[in-house]
Amino acid sequence: ARRSLASPVVSGVLCPCGSSHGSAAESSSSSGGAGGAGSAGSCGRSLCEASEQDRRLRALFQKLDVNRDGALCIHDLAVGLGRLGLHRSELDLRKIVKAGDKDLDGQLDFEEFVHYLQDHEKKLRLVFKSLDKKNDGRIDAQEIVQSLRDLGVKISEQQAEKILKSMDKNGTMTIDWNEWRDYHLLHPVENIPEIILYWKHSTIFDVGENLTVPDEFTVEERQTGMWWRHLVAGGGAGAVSRTCTAPLDRLKVLMQVHASRSNNMCIIGGFTQMIREGGPRSLWRGNGINVLKIAPESAIKFMAYEQIKRFIGTDQEMLRIHERLLAGSLAGAIAQSSIYPMEVLKTRMALRKTGQYSGMLDCAKNILAKEGMAAFYKGYIPNMLGIIPYAGIDLAVYETLKNTWLQRYAVNSADPGVFVLLACGTISSTCGQLASYPLALVRTRMQAQASVEGAPEVTMRGLFKHILKTEGAFGLYRGLAPNFMKVIPAVSISYVVYENLKMTLGVDSR
Repeated sequence: ARRSLASPVVSGVLCPCGSSHGSAAESSSSSGGAGGAGSAGSCGRSLCEASEQDRRLRALFQKLDVNRDGALCIHDLAVGLGRLGLHRSELDLRKIVKAGDKDLDGQLDFEEFVHYLQDHEKKLRLVFKSLDKKNDGRIDAQEIVQSLRDLGVKISEQQAEKILKSMDKNGTMTIDWNEWRDYHLLHPVENIPEIILYWKHSTIFDVGENLTVPDEFTVEERQTGMWWRHLVAGGGAGAVSRTCTAPLDRLKVLMQVHASRSNNMCIIGGFTQMIREGGPRSLWRGNGINVLKIAPESAIKFMAYEQIKRFIGTDQEMLRIHERLLAGSLAGAIAQSSIYPMEVLKTRMALRKTGQYSGMLDCAKNILAKEGMAAFYKGYIPNMLGIIPYAGIDLAVYETLKNTWLQRYAVNSADPGVFVLLACGTISSTCGQLASYPLALVRTRMQAQASVEGAPEVTMRGLFKHILKTEGAFGLYRGLAPNFMKVIPAVSISYVVYENLKMTLGVDSR
């Protein structure tokens, strides 16, 4: 048998029954885990005593705290783990500190250290379960080969055996839960491929606004070219979703621009007015340009996001939420700046009267001739300002819901199922839209305003004041009802189309 890679002190963090010292809820939920980890019968008691757990964790913490200052820095971990026979690279140690450092002081206090270990083991269990295809509590070479093939990576059985040998303590050429956990206990695992695969958000869901932070892709998805297939599937799903909900989107634009206290438009009245003026086809005015801008905007945003990620981090590691928000917001600003004239065209096409323009090009020529190039950037500032509240709240809500589900319900797999995924996407998108809606309304009104020679130019600040003075705070939320009405069908349609297009394109990541 090979020598254990985990020293007795590190193994001592675990209870004799093999369960982790997480919360009581965690211990009970893991009782049916692989290899009998955490089962009551294996040690004759249902839970380890809290005082014993605290003592063992403090013993490990003190062993690692080389300079005795009550916190673990990278140097402490390097020296302390080295003494325990666990040698980690500086990059690995930085990842450990980064993952557990909640107060961003560059080191781990005892509470952060305990939280990191508990959260880390839960992630390890998810990975172990996803690899254990036979559900027998052990991982063999064939299961490693199959799991990597599912991710698009082909390796030989000999290469898989090398991976096994690095973790196998007893020479059986299989890994049980205890061996897996002991080997990875203080090894960073923040980019779990299964979580990234199952919890894509902005690629799948399209509610008509492309202001969300781009999704992460696993290293395997990038290396095998699966990422562009995801983007193509997402673009196709967005096109179908926007087309199906276009009548509600056009009604929203009309209510944002024309509704007021004196002209109180309702949903049924708005639809009746549109059909009476231009027939049923008029319900889809502005949809062509709205669909057309998906491809350039998505491509520019994705490329910009990857470049910004390399600048503020590395493309191999997961960014923190605030780093993702920064990178995503900057990428969104770059993409929106590039295609913003199409946004103005979309608004003008949605508001046009029957026979006013023969098409998109005619509309663009008219605007350029009568109003000049500056007209294509009306409402640009409120649009840019709206990116941060929309992307920030959408990302924060989605990540919170995702992490809550993973912590409470993810035992055997990180797969949330279609209804949980749709619910999380709907709630986060709704919250993001609610926060940024006043800016979106002002943007639309500025885009809609045709320049009249000699008339003063309306500013964002002036328009806010005018709306609040004449309509009150409620005036900033005109058109909110049809906007919210389209969220659930838009999310549902885009998900169904995305899944079907993904299969058509040969993406088999589940």
